[in-house]
Amino acid sequence: MTAAPRPAGAMIADLSLLRRRRFALLFAGRTISIFGNAFGPIAIAFGVLALPGATAGTLSAVLAGHAVPQLGLMLLGGVIGDRLPRHRVLVAAETLSGCAFAALAAMLLTGWAPLPPLVGAAFVAGAASALLLPALTGVMPELVDADRLRPANALLRLGGSAATIGGIAIAGAAVAVLGPGVALAIDAATYFTAAALLAGLRTRGPTARARRGVWTDLREGFREFTSRQWLWAVVASAAVLNAGTAAAFTVLGPILAAERFGAVAWSVILAGYTAGMLLSVVAILRIRPVRPLRTATFVTPLLAAPLAAMGFGAPVAVTAAAAFCAGAAFNVFSVLWETTLQQRVPAAALARLTSCNYVVALSLKPAGIYLAGHSSTGFGIGPTTVAAGAVLLAAGLAPLASPQVRQLTDDTGGA
Repeated sequence: MTAAPRPAGAMIADLSLLRRRRFALLFAGRTISIFGNAFGPIAIAFGVLALPGATAGTLSAVLAGHAVPQLGLMLLGGVIGDRLPRHRVLVAAETLSGCAFAALAAMLLTGWAPLPPLVGAAFVAGAASALLLPALTGVMPELVDADRLRPANALLRLGGSAATIGGIAIAGAAVAVLGPGVALAIDAATYFTAAALLAGLRTRGPTARARRGVWTDLREGFREFTSRQWLWAVVASAAVLNAGTAAAFTVLGPILAAERFGAVAWSVILAGYTAGMLLSVVAILRIRPVRPLRTATFVTPLLAAPLAAMGFGAPVAVTAAAAFCAGAAFNVFSVLWETTLQQRVPAAALARLTSCNYVVALSLKPAGIYLAGHSSTGFGIGPTTVAAGAVLLAAGLAPLASPQVRQLTDDTGGA
């Protein structure tokens, strides 16, 4: 059951969140930081590959240096996010990212870029991401009233989606005109700017509690995670959804594009996906589902739409429309999910549960990418793509088997 569309006045009230100083600082800081997130990988790829003697293996080592700590240190980031004032954790994470990318820029600009320091700088950037993400989810309830969490999350998604599109578009031109080193220096500046903005949040610290060891905090966080059926049911589903989506957009889609319709058409399809992400914010602000997790689960079949379209050889226009629907579904799901976490999880454990969420939800991505490449070779790209879409469809709807997922309502009651 979904509530009736909200009047225009309610949407205007939602947008008025941007006039609140602390939320405006968070919005600006995160938008600038996400711009840097989109900008950085392109500059790193072209910069590393342009180094004397660099190979694809060199780039893979640098990227792995970022990915490993991002996932491996996420649980520790959750503990830190529940122990310290979260705005300070955000500032520290953005500052670390700025330092890491400044070091990469300096190495590329000077020409002194041995592999170990390159990997080390990437490791610091990955660790900063592990520190930032759990605290980011936890800080929102400290800035916004419970009944404004959903529009606040939607507005952050709007800024982030626009920043991603802008970062990708500008990064290529910056690398071509200014060079990868200068581009990475600009990237570093975005993180330092974000840190300066987030320093003004001044959130309260966590509730005082007895000093305990890190392992004790981790065990308690894991118990909180597993004790909520609605939580682990959705996160387990998200692990498969993330793996399938990553396989679609990093392996299967590009292969099909190369075989059937070319790079320009693939760009049109990706543009459809990002347009769906942007425009879906209007729907999120307009509708308030009574049972948010049920609604979030019902939109997940749309994530399989571009895979089905590509696998069955649909025209580019149809595939782009399917990608638009998938992008919209991703944002709707993400906003409803984040809001539910912030409403239903105790503030003292929110960062740790968020870290568990990320670790489980991202755990299958490498396997999904690996299996997609090998399956497309063994079974053919079309059948593999259709099969991946079927897996997404089944995994997306699976949480509906949980009574808690079907029945959880949009309120601030206990878990």
